Amino acid sequence: MAEHEHVRVAVIGSGFGGLGAAVRLRREGITDFVVLERAGSVGGTWRDNSYPGCACDVPSHLYSFSFAPNPEWPRTFSGQRHIRAYLEHVTDVFGLRRHLRFDSEVKLLSWDREELRWHIETTRGSLTADVVVSATGPLSDPKTPDVPGLDSFPGKVFHSARWDHDYDLRGKRVAMVGTGASAIQIVPAIQSQVGRLTLFQRTPPWVMPRVDRAISPAERWLHRSLPLTTQLRRGLLWGIRELQVQAFTKHPDELGLVEQLAKRHLARAVKDPALRAKLTPDYRIGCKRILLSNTYYPALTRPNVDVVDSGLSEIRGSTVIAADGTETEVDAIIFGTGFHVTDMPIAERVVGAEGITLAESWKDGMKALRGATAAGFPNFMTVIGPNTGLGNSSMILMIESQLNYMADYLRQLDVLGGRTALDARPEAVAAWNHKVQERMRRTVWNTGGCTSWYLDASGRNTTVWPGTTGEFRRMTRHVDLGEYEVVRPAAARQTPEGAKSGEPAGSSKSGRNSEVAA
Repeated sequence: MAEHEHVRVAVIGSGFGGLGAAVRLRREGITDFVVLERAGSVGGTWRDNSYPGCACDVPSHLYSFSFAPNPEWPRTFSGQRHIRAYLEHVTDVFGLRRHLRFDSEVKLLSWDREELRWHIETTRGSLTADVVVSATGPLSDPKTPDVPGLDSFPGKVFHSARWDHDYDLRGKRVAMVGTGASAIQIVPAIQSQVGRLTLFQRTPPWVMPRVDRAISPAERWLHRSLPLTTQLRRGLLWGIRELQVQAFTKHPDELGLVEQLAKRHLARAVKDPALRAKLTPDYRIGCKRILLSNTYYPALTRPNVDVVDSGLSEIRGSTVIAADGTETEVDAIIFGTGFHVTDMPIAERVVGAEGITLAESWKDGMKALRGATAAGFPNFMTVIGPNTGLGNSSMILMIESQLNYMADYLRQLDVLGGRTALDARPEAVAAWNHKVQERMRRTVWNTGGCTSWYLDASGRNTTVWPGTTGEFRRMTRHVDLGEYEVVRPAAARQTPEGAKSGEPAGSSKSGRNSEVAA
């Protein structure tokens, strides 16, 4: 990285969010930007998660950019390898390689109140930027529980998002901890290889059939020859999911029929009443993410698999002990225990205008105006920010909406001219967050009777969007300058005779050494 390098925009992360931001910047005519990536290649979560069986639970044609359709998807639900290849393809087609800075993990972001720019320290040097777009994503930093005795376990330990491909599982006694989206793919993928598999389940998930199939050569030819057919397919997939939203957000009782279908799916695969009882959830379907699999339940019925209906509580040597006292000797422990979603580590590295970190600002819960900007952090935007997650559709739809907002944000800075920053007004952030949380109160995620990773330590849902993707797109189409303070450098202040807004010269709001105009 060049000494004293300055760019207009610095993007953090090269998953769907970061690459999407890079493409949108180029389409807006902005080429003075870099994409900072801590790893050595693009892909984000689809690079990091390479565990056996890893695949997407959103249909392929909806889990791709609208501006980069892929007529060559091999299956209706794509595997990790094909999704990662798609992101590499997008990188090449849109000429993003020159903007990428690999092995450049961001260690510190600090706002310069005098220069109105961000100072960025990375593992490969430092630079400055007028605007920072954080696209690190909520599924990027694995969460491993602090289990007593884990440090002294003599066997192999790894998280599903950091799979050790050099470790041979064949014949081993393996503990799988967790029953989320990763675990239900890992279990059937490794069951036939391991000597014994013990699944530690705190809460059983609702599992629906996975209607997956190969996309025929004729279909792929049609999508190549008539791109409109790809758009129609995507539109149909999108429309079906938009119609489902009301059941999740306004009428959770309507999900009862879906529960019956899930119970039937379980009953067909698991004949043992005791095992079936262990695997039957006691909360409303949809409260946690609904999982899709045709192979998870059958794998749990195999002779070499045990389901412990309790969480892991302690480890003594090679013995893992569940909360109910069950003891099991194992050679390896695999954690499928999720990620730091409501406490994203990047927030601890961002220091705003008041000299506090984003994590400190969010100590009572994450909140951002339209999921993108936080008060006190000028010219800093998040992609897949607070309350932009989805429980039933494709996150790419939300990402593209936030990219629309990013593009208009940059246009507004151009119109304002000079060295300028936009800082979300605290009252605007509070009003947006209040509206979101009020709508959240009757959703299945808040009323369904479960504890999920959607909720923060205080029990607030700071993760999911309580509406349709179409509605979110309308709300993020344009930046409303009334929701922002316009910040200019101290040197740009007017003399007392020409002071604006009736403020005396040298005054500043929010403790910033700068002029702030409405």
